[in-house]
Order: sequence, then structure tokens, then C-alpha cells
Amino acid sequence: MVQKYQSPVRVYKYPFELIMAAYERRFPTCPLIPMFVGSDTVNEFKSEDGAIHVIERRCKLDVDAPRLLKKIAGVDYVYFVQKNSLNSRERTLHIEAYNETFSNRVIINEHCCYTVHPENEDWTCFEQSASLDIKSFFGFESTVEKIAMKQYTSNIKKEIIEYYLRQLEEEGITFVPRWTPPSITPSSETSSSSCKKQAASMAVVIPEAALKEGLSGDALSSPSAPEPVVGTPDDKLDADYIKRYLGDLTPLQESCLIRLRQWLQETHKGKIPKDEHILRFLRARDFNIDKAREIMCQSLTWRKQHQVDYILETWTPPQVLQDYYAGGWHHHDKDGRPLYVLRLGQMDTKGLVRALGEEALLRYVLSINEEGLRRCEENTKVFGRPISSWTCLVDLEGLNMRHLWRPGVKALLRIIEVVEANYPETLGRLLILRAPRVFPVLWTLVSPFIDDNTRRKFLIYAGNDYQGPGGLLDYIDKEIIPDFLSGECMCEVPEGGLVPKSLYRTAEELENEDLKLWTETIYQSASVFKGAPHEILIQIVDASSVITWDFDVCKGDIVFNIYHSKRSPQPPKKDSLGAHSITSPGGNNVQLIDKVWQLGRDYSMVESPLICKEGESVQGSHVTRWPGFYILQWKFHSMPACAASSLPRVDDVLASLQVSSHKCKVMYYTEVIGSEDFRCGHPRHSRCCGQLGMVGGSLQSRAVCRISSGGGCQGCPGGQEGVALGSFVGMVTPCLSAEGECWRQSRLPLL
Repeated sequence: MVQKYQSPVRVYKYPFELIMAAYERRFPTCPLIPMFVGSDTVNEFKSEDGAIHVIERRCKLDVDAPRLLKKIAGVDYVYFVQKNSLNSRERTLHIEAYNETFSNRVIINEHCCYTVHPENEDWTCFEQSASLDIKSFFGFESTVEKIAMKQYTSNIKKEIIEYYLRQLEEEGITFVPRWTPPSITPSSETSSSSCKKQAASMAVVIPEAALKEGLSGDALSSPSAPEPVVGTPDDKLDADYIKRYLGDLTPLQESCLIRLRQWLQETHKGKIPKDEHILRFLRARDFNIDKAREIMCQSLTWRKQHQVDYILETWTPPQVLQDYYAGGWHHHDKDGRPLYVLRLGQMDTKGLVRALGEEALLRYVLSINEEGLRRCEENTKVFGRPISSWTCLVDLEGLNMRHLWRPGVKALLRIIEVVEANYPETLGRLLILRAPRVFPVLWTLVSPFIDDNTRRKFLIYAGNDYQGPGGLLDYIDKEIIPDFLSGECMCEVPEGGLVPKSLYRTAEELENEDLKLWTETIYQSASVFKGAPHEILIQIVDASSVITWDFDVCKGDIVFNIYHSKRSPQPPKKDSLGAHSITSPGGNNVQLIDKVWQLGRDYSMVESPLICKEGESVQGSHVTRWPGFYILQWKFHSMPACAASSLPRVDDVLASLQVSSHKCKVMYYTEVIGSEDFRCGHPRHSRCCGQLGMVGGSLQSRAVCRISSGGGCQGCPGGQEGVALGSFVGMVTPCLSAEGECWRQSRLPLL
């Protein structure tokens, strides 16, 4: 397995030239890196004007490895080749390094770059990436991988540049002038002309000169070489930002966060969750990127389907909950975490379930969690340190056997399951006070559904034990201990009590209410099987209408197609599929294209096929050219065999095995905007979702500003008043509200 590392953008608040002066002091040896015992220059090139300086060094490393392993390998030192390409004109330094020793067994590549900060030319940015791939190493592959990662992480943590900057300051060097072109003598027109030609053709002259010096042209940092993107607040993470808002992470943890974030940026265009939320999923899976990505994609799809992002703005808890749910927010603990108090022993769980149903209780708990996320962000700003979780204080006084009513316990287990899956690492500490004798019975029922990491955060006190040493005062300031726990602070949490039976509802009423709560969504789900795609039909009366789509690939890989036909497809047949007589699996799986239809005669493809991987979120639109019937198709993606061989590749086989029973699943939403509607300015259309709109051509993975002819916004909570301006075709058209740009116009975080 290839190990990868990607650093955040580290910002030095010093000019580029001073950083370069400090960097050069690392050679030929560096006391901060004991394993770096020496380096020799093997190639060097300088351009005539001094702007380009390329130097290649052979570095000698004394790796801290067991003597037995060194004896088996037959080497005492490991050699690396490092190429530094300095462009003083552009103020960039690119560093490439690779191992020379055991290069046929171990492949190590590293790339670093120093660039000028995009917003302050007196600051310098630094980025670093590396990869390790061990092909074979005498049967000690795992050991070598651990040694290499340990050595690498221990070195990248050291502040080497700061060390040499302090040296320069002690020597009185606090400024290094920028590079300037050599002065041009005006007496000779020929000389001046020659210099201009040389400057204009620098990219050609320098590689030729470098080759004469014995240095390959690809080592140069020339204009033709790909320049790494300098970190900005929108697309990359800054190391200072991570420390200030996310906490102290190890270099490998920072790398995992950045890589998962990059993947989300590529697959969930403009809709990635906040960095704090990504980090929670990584922590929940011990920074295993693959596992964290899997559960996170499932959670993002769940949030999208049930519109959890808007629950605080769009859902008002029933009055019964406000009166009888004995829980609420109460100041914060000693660590600055928001404190939630729950008087479970005083709560009539049976009455709440009988009056509201399981789903309403679940939705209320979700709103509490969403409020907790918001309070964590606020406390991070207030206390000036990362606060990503909250503390929950549960008072069990009054807990008895009526709380073990089976439907109530079932509702509790359902709530725990949903919260564990979608709000990992949000609970910092759980203080359970005044646990009665019946508590072990309840704990036995619920503890198997609680993650091990979460269980370690539980502190349980029986009777008045919470008042002694190691009790409540260790975690909560005396001034805010609630009055019902013998404290001095009045707590506004409802006292609970029995729910009047007059508020109870019938089982049929509760079932209808539960169904209403979780089916109020614009998204539909569909299963896609091998040989049985899912298709939906859209009839277009007027040409130049716009078909928009938004779908998530929940499982497997699919191919998305759009077809046009003048013929009306027949209703889906319910007979068997194919020669194997397999009945169509999944009630929502629909096929509209008749098997006898021929592509190019009976129907045509109007967009290039789009391959979508598991976990991706895709938005797009298509401007219809003709009236008729348009078919949106999601088809199972079969991995192609290697073109150079009749045998399948190992990667293809492994990928195909990951899709159980050749089944995929998508969640989708589509809408048609009439030709008279998308040319905005129509008085009937004063509401739109406020996303960046782009229509025309193949625009997958782009959001489209969807105008709702029904008058309600499909995206903004409560709807944003406004009219999208100008012609919609081929333009980026923002939604404008009375106060200015709609809040959803730019990058759209889910949390």
C-alpha cells in the first residue's frame, strides 16, 4: 500500500529572500536532523542573469534502524538525490527528492515548494507532499514502512527554518534584497536587443545550457513546468488556521484531513462540510481515510435527503416537547464546551412517544445536535481555542421501571444509532448523576449500541457521589451548578412531568405523522443493478427548456446518460429480465428504453456519458434543443478490462468485488425549467435557490439556479426573495436578494 503525506500551507511571516537565506544554511549538514550526516553537490546550473539557480545534491542519511536490518540490507547509509530549482524572478523554490539506495525495492518521492503568499508579498508559503511505496524488502516490508514513516514524521515536525532565521537575526541579517535584472548598457543597440531576445526566450536558452552542464532539463523550474497552486483560504488549509480552529494535529493527521478534504472538493462541488466536521469523522475512524470517507459519504447523503442542514430554520418543535422534554442548554463546562442538561429521570418517555411518535423525538434530538455544533463554533471564537464537542449532564433521579417501557427503549436505541452514525466525536464528556438501582438494566440494553470511544467519555455517579472529590466540581464551575443539584444557579431546563393522556394519539395518527416527517424531501432513491438501469422520463413541449439534476451515488459506480426520443416509451414491463429470467429487483427500478430500440434511429444521446464513483455528488443541467421525450438513465458501471491484455487487471477485479451483488444505489432530484421561465425577469418568478447558475453544454458537477414556478425556494431555508438576472443560457447567473447576494450563491457548506 502506498503511504502518502500532504502538508497544510505553512506561512512564514518573512520575505521570500530571507527564507531562502535561511534555507541555504541547511547544507551540507543540519544539526536539527541527526540522521542527515552530509551532502555533496553533483550538478549545478546558474543562468546568465542570475535569476535561475538549479542545484542537485546527493544526500547521505544514517537511518535509525535495527542493526540486524542494516546487516541484512548490506548498507550503513541511505542516499537520496535532491534537486532544488530556484527562480528568483518568480520568487519560487521547488524541491524534488527521491531515494537512490534500494530504488528498485522502495520508491520514495518528495516535493516541496516555497512561494510568495498570494495576499502579502512579504510573507512566504511552504507546502510539502511525499509518497512511500515499498515493493519488496527481504520480507521486512512492514518494518521498513514503520521505520520510514516514523523517521519522516519526526523530521517534518521540526521548525528548521525558524532555527536558521534566528541565526540570521543574531548575526544582524534581517533583510535580503530582491533579485533585479542586470543593468543594460544603452550604448549598444545590438546588446540591448540581444538582452531582450534572451529574456523573451529564457525558457529555451536555459534548458540548453543546463544540458551542456550535464543537468537534465526537467529539473528546471521553468515557465513550462507545472506550478503548484498557492494556498488560499478557499481551497487549501493553512497550518495556523488548523492550530487555531481545529487543534494540535500530528503531521500525518493534518495530511489525512487535507487529503480527505481535497477528495470532497473534487467529488462534492461547492458543498463540502466544514473542516471541523470532516475532522470528527477522521477521529471516529482513527484517521483511516478510507473508513472515514465511507461513513462520511453515507452521512452527507442522509443529511441531504432529510434536509438536516435546515432543521433549525425550518422546523419548530411541537409544544408538547417544549413543555415536557426535560432538557436544555446551560452555560459551558470548565473546558469551554457547551453544556447540555438532561433530566431523564423526570421525563415521561412513554407519554412523549405516545403523544409525538418516535420520529418527532428523533428530529428533536437532531435539532439539539445541530444547535450543539453551532454553539461549538461560537465558543471557539469566544475562548480563542478549538472547541469541537460538548458536555452532557444527565440527571437520573426519578428513573424507574416505567422508563424501561419497550417502545420507549426502542426509540432511544434508534436515536443513539442515528446520532452515532452522523455526529461522531461531538460528545466531549457525559456526566451521569444520581444513577438509581434500575440504571444497570438500562445500561445493559443501550451500551452495545454505543461506540467504544464514546463509552470512554462516560462518568457515572451513584447517589451523592458527584458532590465529593473527582465529582462535578472537577468539570463544572461552582457558580453554574444547577439548583436541582444543590447548586446556586437557576436552571431554566423544563422540569418534565407526566404528559396528559388527552394528548396521546392513535397508532394510525402517529404512523401518518412519522411518514410525513421523513418523506418531506425533494429527493428519491433508486437501485441500479447490472443489466437493469434506472430511468426516468421527462416530456418537453417547448424547446430551450432546461432539465436540471442533482444526485448522489450512495453505493457502487454508475454511468449517467441523457437520451432524446420522439417516440413515447412504453410503460415498464414487469416480465423477467434477460436470458436468465431474473425478475426486476427493487420496486423502484424503472426501465423505459425498449430493448428493440436502436441508438441513433429510435433515440439519440444528447450528453456524453458521465462516470460517477461511489460517494460523489453530481449537479448539472441540459438545455433541450428539441421537444419530445428525454430519458435520464443511471446505469451500472462495469470496469473495462485492460486494453493491452485480454486478462482483467487486479485493480479492476478488486473494484468489481466491492460492489455486492452488482447493485448500486442513487438518490436523485430533477426539475424542468420552462423556456419562458429561465430567461429571468418574469414577474411570476421571484424566488430561486440562490446557487451559482450555469446552463448550456455539458455541465455535470455544476449547480444550477433552479427557479420554482410554485413560488417556493428549493434550496434556501424559507426562500430568498430575488430575481436572477439576464439570460440564463451560457451565463453564470447569481441569485440576488433585497440585501444583496443570496447567502447560498458562493461555496455551500453543509454544516
